[in-house]
Order: sequence, then C-alpha cells, then structure tokens
Amino acid sequence: MLKVLVNGAFGRMGRAMGAGINSQEDMQVVAAVDVKGSGSDIGILYGCEPLGIVIEEDLSAAINRVKPDVVLEFTNAQAVMKSIRATLALKTPCVVGSTGLGESDLAEIRELAIKYNTPVFIAANFALGAVLMMRFSQEAAKYFPNIEIIERHHDNKLDAPSGTAGVTLEMMSGVREVFAQGAPNEFERIPGSRGGDYQGMRVHSIRLPGYLASQEVLFGGTGQVLTIRHDTINHNCFLPGVLLALRKVSTLKGLVCGLENIM
Repeated sequence: MLKVLVNGAFGRMGRAMGAGINSQEDMQVVAAVDVKGSGSDIGILYGCEPLGIVIEEDLSAAINRVKPDVVLEFTNAQAVMKSIRATLALKTPCVVGSTGLGESDLAEIRELAIKYNTPVFIAANFALGAVLMMRFSQEAAKYFPNIEIIERHHDNKLDAPSGTAGVTLEMMSGVREVFAQGAPNEFERIPGSRGGDYQGMRVHSIRLPGYLASQEVLFGGTGQVLTIRHDTINHNCFLPGVLLALRKVSTLKGLVCGLENIM
C-alpha cells in the first residue's frame, strides 16, 4: 500500500486528489497538511465518513510521524519552495502540482534532489488531454510560427500566465524562430492590450469566476487559422496523471518535469 501525505489538503485540488487516492486499492492518504482547515477530518472533506485523519499545519512533523512513501504537493506559489525543501531534507519523494516555480527554483530543486538522493516530479498540468494539447501545439508551431495563447482560469489563481501556458510557449520556442508578430508599427491604446510577449508569441491570461482551466493555442497562416484547445471540466481530469506520478516517482532519479516524460 503506497502511503501518501497530501500537502495543501484543504484546497480544491488537495480535496479532489485526496478523495481519488483513497478510492484506489494500492494507495491511501495517511496524513494531510495545510495552513487552512486545521483539525478538519479529511473524510468529511471527501464527502464520506470520518477517517480519523485530521489536517495539521506542520509538514515536517507529519512526515516524521507517518513516514509517507511520497508527498503530494498542491499548495501555492508562496509556499511551495519551503515545502519542497522540507520534504527533500527528510528524503521523501515528492510529486508537485503547484505552479509558479521559476528557473532559479527548478535549479535549486534539482540540486536538492541530488544532495538528498531523493526524486522530485513536477508537472504544470496533470490532465492527459492538456499534455497532448501541448505536444500537438509544438508540432503545429513548425508550420505555423504566428502564435497566440489564450488561457482562462478561475479568479483565485495567483500566477499569470499559467504554468501550462509557460510550458507550451517553451516547447514551441524550440521549433520556432524568434520574431515579433503583428504590424511593425502597432501600438497599444491601453498598456498590456496585446498580452505578454514570449519570444514574439503573445499570451493572454483571463481570470474570471466560472472558469476552472482552459487553454487555446491559435496559429495564424495564409488564409487559415488553426486552434488547438483543451478545457478542464472538473478536477477529476487531473486524477489519472496524479496517480501515474505517485506510482512512478520512486523509480525516478533527481528532478523530472512534465507528465509526458513518464507516460
């Protein structure tokens, strides 16, 4: 039985993934950590009977007590690095779904994974469809170099653009020459109207109540437009990817990023 500690257990992703983990025959949640909801029984949060496991606030203390096989990290951009440092210092494999990590963060995580000889897996998006969307977009960018991304998320998301959009841009940049899109003399009546600029590609982040997660990549060509889009309907779409990562992380070496690398 794979023992999983969920960090960020009180949040929407933590609850959805925790409930999904407990529905599996080969794994179970053995501890739950969050700065919110302290003392709440996770069974109640999952919509079932109390399980006798309550949310606590001290991650290191929880790891030391229950000795989990893996920590599932779904906190936020402000807390994720502190949590990863604590988890690796205790030589516990970690699966990270929190976004907002920069290049310097990834470099530090890579060094810590080597220092403590403990694997870390990070994915910007655990939805299998989103992974395919990114892969198809990279292929399309070879033939349609004029590209804009529109990504839509709920209004409580803190980082912009999304991690998924960032990875998509990075993947496409590997097959596309850098150049500025649009008219040479274009200008913005309102600053930021043309969106963020990544090597000439534009990205637009929408934050509104009602959305969960959606991304479309638009490719413009002579007399045609190609759109590749993925929509997240509910949090359950992330579960297959999370389960895959939880089962495989202990076999990895160092830092591995991207669900496509373990599929």
